[in-house]
Amino acid sequence: GAESPAAAGGPVAPSGDGQNPPGKAMPAAPTGPTTTIEYESMVHDFGEIKEGDMVKYSFKFKNTGSEPLVISDAKGSCGCTVPDWPREPIAPGASAEIKVEFDSKGKGTEDGSKQTKRVTVTANTNPAQTYLTISGVVKKTAAK
Repeated sequence: GAESPAAAGGPVAPSGDGQNPPGKAMPAAPTGPTTTIEYESMVHDFGEIKEGDMVKYSFKFKNTGSEPLVISDAKGSCGCTVPDWPREPIAPGASAEIKVEFDSKGKGTEDGSKQTKRVTVTANTNPAQTYLTISGVVKKTAAK
């Protein structure tokens, strides 16, 4: 019984599965199977804040579908609203969060200025876009 050359049975170096080709993800809606996303809350009210305050809020969500959730993009309605989202796929049943930072600089009035900002999240969900809203009242201290 001659020894067979190193063939089947040995550890094989993992090869790409063809599902995730390397390259830059475009902000277009991901193609392929869709999944579902469920947010703990899609609206957050900061209440009253002082002009110049930076406020942050984390929108927690869960992948309630059966496919990995891929968020390809999250955009604030203006430059003062900056979302930070997980770039890696969220496994089915797993939870993660989108952190949103709002800069109230220059947004306040002495009476209080009502601010409502929207974050558009694009993912492999149906529909592809979901909207998160942050709001609050920005008060400016009267000039002495």
